[in-house]
Amino acid sequence: MAALVNEIAFDTSRVNGMNLHTLATDKFKTTTLVVMIQQELSEQYVTKTSLLSMVLKRATARFPDTRKLREQLDFLYGAIFDMDVVKKGERQVLQLYMEVPNEKYLSDHTPLLEQAVQFVGDVLARPYLENGAFADKYVTAEKEALRKRIESLIDDKMKYANQRITEEMCKGEPFALLANGRAEDLPAITGANLYQYYQELISQNPVDIFVVGDVDRSEVAQYIQQHLTISRQPEKRLPAANQEKPVTSIREVVERLDVNQAKLHIGCRTHITYKDDDYPALVVFNGVLGGFPHSKLFLNVREKASLAYYAVSRLESHKGILMMMSGIDAANYEKAVRIMKEQVELVRQGQISEREMEQTKATIANQYRELTDNPKMMIDFAYNGVVSGRKRPLEELLGQIEEVTVDDVKRVAGKLAIDTIYLLRDRKGEA
Repeated sequence: MAALVNEIAFDTSRVNGMNLHTLATDKFKTTTLVVMIQQELSEQYVTKTSLLSMVLKRATARFPDTRKLREQLDFLYGAIFDMDVVKKGERQVLQLYMEVPNEKYLSDHTPLLEQAVQFVGDVLARPYLENGAFADKYVTAEKEALRKRIESLIDDKMKYANQRITEEMCKGEPFALLANGRAEDLPAITGANLYQYYQELISQNPVDIFVVGDVDRSEVAQYIQQHLTISRQPEKRLPAANQEKPVTSIREVVERLDVNQAKLHIGCRTHITYKDDDYPALVVFNGVLGGFPHSKLFLNVREKASLAYYAVSRLESHKGILMMMSGIDAANYEKAVRIMKEQVELVRQGQISEREMEQTKATIANQYRELTDNPKMMIDFAYNGVVSGRKRPLEELLGQIEEVTVDDVKRVAGKLAIDTIYLLRDRKGEA
């Protein structure tokens, strides 16, 4: 029976060689369907997977051009549909997202859920082909769109700086790759070899289907079985989602571009990932250090020292990387680095007030509880368990976070190693 959501508890079954995760709840008036296809993050696949997400959403066998495909979405009461790729540790994930109104709230009771599943099946299992390959017109157009997307990264200086420090820090590791791929790979991709890659990916790689809404689980499984028919082979075993690398020395990289505000990013290896027992303590550590407006980086780098326009830290929990990020005047570079390092050292020494711990835990708990108001965020939370190999029930994780002590935070801070310091600055002045 559908119920209100307090815990993120999906019912999991195997359908057509794929994992189906259903969360039945009457909390939402829409039904959300998300399909995740895992691929190892590698030079061999990264650009093809990214391009595939763009080509597949252009047309299907039943809707052979983009206009017809869009008309079908309008027919499904303005259904929302998109595809993209994301990076989770050393995994690249092709995502399909679809959201339709729940037919229970419509006056004519159109079978929207079944039609939505059929549409997803059209996109993933019955793509539009010409002469046994993806249509050149769509492949050519999407190659150009992807090239522009990759090259436009430089226009968003914060994202650009984040990618550049990732490339420098993770040189020789798959994680250095941009989820969108590499522009230099595009000329060699054709409609024929992309279709061949699609057939391998869809038949061999792990596929997880998530459905959230006021639905009947057995009905959902029946629709998937009927409409998402893919010839599945034994599932491909992917490499570990994280490659560990010891830190031998701190690297400093300075890059010059035409920027008004310098970007200072400090990349750290935590040696802790989502599946590890110390993960809850790492979440609290990040919150104390730079996750929130009450955190040490914000208060001491931005507010007290007035050195930064912003100062935050972010976790990549599948790779075990913590990134400190700030916007500064280039002249304050050395001072800002020193004070940011000092904040890490304060946490290592356990100089954390009771109020800091309480505020951090309360803010983290609020963030996690807010996940239950958003189907896509609940799916992402559950999928972290799939990718990492360790499912973390929400209430259990919240309980573990509440039990974290200052000594626990000190312990994980002691494991952290600064790897790379990256400055993106203007072309004036000294390096």
